[in-house]
Amino acid sequence: MEKSNKLYTTTWFITLGALLCCALWGSATPFIQLGYKLMLSPEKDVPSTMLFAGTRFTMAGIITVIIYSIGRRKFLLPKKGNWGKIAIVSCFQTVVQYIFFYVGLANTSGVKGTIASSSSSFFAMLIACLLFRQEKLTFKKIFACILGFGGIILVNLNGLDFNMNFMGDAFVIFSAIASAASSVLMKSYSKDEDPVVISGYQFIMGGLVMMAIGLLFGGSIHVTSLQAVGVLIYLAFLSAIAYAVWGILLKHNPVSKVTIFSFTIPVFGVILSVLMLGDTINPMNLLITLLLVCSGIILLNHKKA
Repeated sequence: MEKSNKLYTTTWFITLGALLCCALWGSATPFIQLGYKLMLSPEKDVPSTMLFAGTRFTMAGIITVIIYSIGRRKFLLPKKGNWGKIAIVSCFQTVVQYIFFYVGLANTSGVKGTIASSSSSFFAMLIACLLFRQEKLTFKKIFACILGFGGIILVNLNGLDFNMNFMGDAFVIFSAIASAASSVLMKSYSKDEDPVVISGYQFIMGGLVMMAIGLLFGGSIHVTSLQAVGVLIYLAFLSAIAYAVWGILLKHNPVSKVTIFSFTIPVFGVILSVLMLGDTINPMNLLITLLLVCSGIILLNHKKA
């Protein structure tokens, strides 16, 4: 194994890389809410949110291709036979995931949406182990996911109820399944294609589809201030960086070992929402959540000497 590949499989690199991705994705929640206030009408209709998300992802894809092309001193293009694979990843990662997510979130509470979306780690592990046979399903992996999921439920306990509606809660779960499938597909396809290339071009494809859907159904966004421009650029950059790094981690490591860190996304989201938007949270619940999530991550990444 080359030195660079060995680096990607070290525990400290996986931990720092995955936590960077999750912190960026967690920061998306308050910034998206800020973007809604700055660029959308108060009604936040679904076509407009689709257009908003599509604009963000198209920009993210372009930024990814430009930055990594400059870094590698050549223009990044997928191999001829890989356009179809990138389109499949884009379908699950960007189009299906976010259409279900935005429609579902509009029909359920933020608490239930957070919990349902965090189930993607479970689904990623099950898809990787049972459908793609990329790794073995073990009790340790299941228990680690239960610890992480328990932490997410705890941090969202205020106002939680257990009634379920199809257009809301079920749609968010479908979004989580699509996200999980995209992680497994990314690992599978990155054997033949650079994960950064997959990430960049799937964003462009998916973003353009979402923009077209938003415009077709009458959506509109209003970028009328420098603050709005800044928010849009930040959201594009965080997607570009996070998905590229995530793809590299998935290429070189078991899916379950990487996706277990996604339980920290809502934790980062809650902390940043408290700091940026003035939301409130029970400090004790947050502390216990961090302990449960960290325990799950350590358990899954622990190796006997």
